[in-house]
Amino acid sequence: MSNTYAIVLAAGQGTRMKSDLYKVLHPVCGKPMVAHVIDNISHLGANRIVTIVGHGAEKVEETLGSTSEYVLQQEQLGTAHAVQQAEKLIGDLEGTTIIVCGDTPLIRSTTMEKLIEHHKQSAAKATILTAFTEDPTGYGRIIRGENGQVLRNVEQKDATIEEQQVKEINTGTYCFDNQALFEALKKVRNDNAQGEYYLPDVLGILREEGALVTAYATEDFSETLGINDRVVLSEAERVMRLRIAESHMRNGVTIISPENTYISADAKIGRDTVLQPGSMIEGSTVIGSGCIIGPNSQITDSTIGDRTKIHSSVVIDSKVGMDTTVGPFAHIRPESDLGNHVRIGNFVEVKKSTFGEGSKAAHLSYIGDANVGSNVNFGCGTIVVNYDGKKKHVTTVEDEAFIGCNANLVAPVEIGKGAYVAAGSTVTKNVPADSLAIGRARQENKDGYVSKLKLN
Repeated sequence: MSNTYAIVLAAGQGTRMKSDLYKVLHPVCGKPMVAHVIDNISHLGANRIVTIVGHGAEKVEETLGSTSEYVLQQEQLGTAHAVQQAEKLIGDLEGTTIIVCGDTPLIRSTTMEKLIEHHKQSAAKATILTAFTEDPTGYGRIIRGENGQVLRNVEQKDATIEEQQVKEINTGTYCFDNQALFEALKKVRNDNAQGEYYLPDVLGILREEGALVTAYATEDFSETLGINDRVVLSEAERVMRLRIAESHMRNGVTIISPENTYISADAKIGRDTVLQPGSMIEGSTVIGSGCIIGPNSQITDSTIGDRTKIHSSVVIDSKVGMDTTVGPFAHIRPESDLGNHVRIGNFVEVKKSTFGEGSKAAHLSYIGDANVGSNVNFGCGTIVVNYDGKKKHVTTVEDEAFIGCNANLVAPVEIGKGAYVAAGSTVTKNVPADSLAIGRARQENKDGYVSKLKLN
């Protein structure tokens, strides 16, 4: 979309959020709300994106990185004043500028495209994105003439009784002829109760100069939600969550209960995968096809192979191969890599370890800082003792080894290919291939001991 520019308003403090976190950085479905806005704008192919920052400027710039240019609004003197800060970057350019608030993450890129297209086809100097709602209280009303032309934007406090009945509201998103915008901004005054410079005043200035001001109405009012407090944040999360779920379902994913499934905006899920209730798919997770996730599984920034099942378990920053089962009640901690056809059972914890193809730890084990080969069996209660109080050490278990129940592998130690470790053993020395390691005290029975103990 040539000769198109975007300005994102993200300088306000957001005091109603009652938070130490800057408002536009509050996440919606795992991504900061302002990042949603920038992502949607990026689909427009805009020549320049300028974000107006103020409170928390450094953190906003760190979050968005090179996806935008930035201008600092040192004093928050209103929306018109905020937009005016972008003049040094784009004020003299010809083209169309879309202005979007950084706290409106639900506006789709398709809606922005339609707004810009309507603006250009109308040959307007300004176009307002509007919406219809049954309860317009608190919003500016759009007053149209008989031919549908926008006559004025009336704020709630200034509206007559008749005007207050109007259901079409100003969403706070606009398109402008770029040069006309910055010329009009110079004429905005702050003679109001707040002493601020308001962007909607530009509309009146352009009308007085004989310019055409139009409006484009979006069909979905929820797109226009501006997040000012935790209540609206929760509503935006709900809308976004269902929107994301619908997109995946239309692409071949089965979601048993969309209302009780949480998928991040950046997750990718293959067809014929089933998400059961309570599943949380977070961050940049990639899930293959034909998987079963849940119920009540949490997967964060991980890759899951085809036909794998993650049952009531947690997987964080790890890789899980194809045809593998995890859980129930397993914990796969960061930097773990589970191969294909692996079995990680109930109450097994894996941390920073590789687990080769066909290997299994069926229940009640801890495997940390280990390199495990293929077709290895960990018996119930096996512990990899990786920490000496100061450092973590590595354990290597080669292919086809068999670790008996309730064994302790004290790192650093190596278990050779095909070796056996007897149940109940504590292994502190390397075990050669095809050997049996027994590291336990000899059993001794004391006949009649209990009876004697009772007599005393």
